[in-house]
Amino acid sequence: MALQFTPLHPLFAAEVGGLDLRTTPGPGICAEIDRAMDRYAVLVFRDQRLDDDHQMAFGQALGTLEEARATVDAHKHRLKHSRMADISNLDVNGALLAADDRRRMFNLGNQLWHSDSSFKATPAKYSMLHGRVVPPQGADTEFADMRAAWDALPEDMKAQIKDLVTEHSLIYSRGSMGFEDYTPEEKLAFAPVKQRLVRWHPGSQRHSIYLSAHIGQILGWPRPEAMMLIRNLTEFATQRAFVYAHQWRPWDLVMWDNRSTMHRARPFDDKRFPRDMRRVTLTDVAPTLEQQMAAE
Repeated sequence: MALQFTPLHPLFAAEVGGLDLRTTPGPGICAEIDRAMDRYAVLVFRDQRLDDDHQMAFGQALGTLEEARATVDAHKHRLKHSRMADISNLDVNGALLAADDRRRMFNLGNQLWHSDSSFKATPAKYSMLHGRVVPPQGADTEFADMRAAWDALPEDMKAQIKDLVTEHSLIYSRGSMGFEDYTPEEKLAFAPVKQRLVRWHPGSQRHSIYLSAHIGQILGWPRPEAMMLIRNLTEFATQRAFVYAHQWRPWDLVMWDNRSTMHRARPFDDKRFPRDMRRVTLTDVAPTLEQQMAAE
């Protein structure tokens, strides 16, 4: 049965029909999903009653999974697979995280506009987030199309930013909201990495602005001037015309391309309601500075 794609936004994002991910898709279906990701950048798979093994198998069918999770207290891991990220407000026993738990404080940073793993030398390609338990209200995830944002930039701004190189770190993004509580090991693991500010997306043959709350510097710029440019670009790139807001239902799986989108979680009452979300993340092919900048 052929896959069906129903657009969810005028610019990007689509709902996928005709696929049960409890059966790992073969190469032909994976190639069709890749082509759809090049077009839509965000795909929504409804009512996917997966367990962790199903979700891992789907990710592995599409590419190479990230090896390391990036969080504080990483040893406090409640999930079966070490390469599956726990995007939840639950402790190792399944209870709500305490209000003052440093993991809860750190995870508040997910409400900042960001691109997954841009703080890693080789950043993320696709993220696949599965909603096992969703709160009764709030907790949407918003996505912004960074290709459309690039296309809409004035030509003089495109020329100004096209060759800039930025530094990304979890320390920068969490520092912007006042989180500074790190162990020496975490500080070492979260050391800044360099990324292009503008990327070439080979699948869609389009440029995108590689923005993220993890950016803390532009190489060669005074930091206040650099951060004001990043703030202005982020405000421009996340205007409503470029944003799709996903309202979660139980068992949704949402996949997005980190090379061409930013996203953020929206707030909910995490002191009352559980939210059990699990993410599998594919790694990109190389650091952005080593990737092709445009079509040859």
